[in-house]
Amino acid sequence: MKSVKKNEKENSGEKNSYSEKELAEFRQIIVDKLDQAKKDHELLKTTLSHTDDNGTDDTSHTFNAMEGSAESETKEETAQLALRQEKYIKNLQNALIRIENKTYGICRVTGKLIAKERLRSVPHATLSMEAKQAQKFNQGGV
Repeated sequence: MKSVKKNEKENSGEKNSYSEKELAEFRQIIVDKLDQAKKDHELLKTTLSHTDDNGTDDTSHTFNAMEGSAESETKEETAQLALRQEKYIKNLQNALIRIENKTYGICRVTGKLIAKERLRSVPHATLSMEAKQAQKFNQGGV
């Protein structure tokens, strides 16, 4: 009787968790993205710590000042990218924890499963598209 109820629930689209096989697929997607994100973050950190003057020691002071301003702006942008990358890495790590806890892919607002397509493109998502759109609407977005 229980298996019939479970099948009815799955067939009606009211499934409330992903299978082990599905979770394994998502885990692999996340691990791959996490590896790439860590490499990208390292590259950004290396760029930030790079202090090469690009051979401008013998150029005019005006040019050095302009270049210094542009370099400062570029460093700020790189620092912002590094911070965003750190947040992305943390979100991916949290997604792996949700997989281990068997709570992965469940919308934190509606309690429904987040669509597989959404999780494949945004594997750290915690909101279904329905909840995300409601959130945007409530924040005055489109």
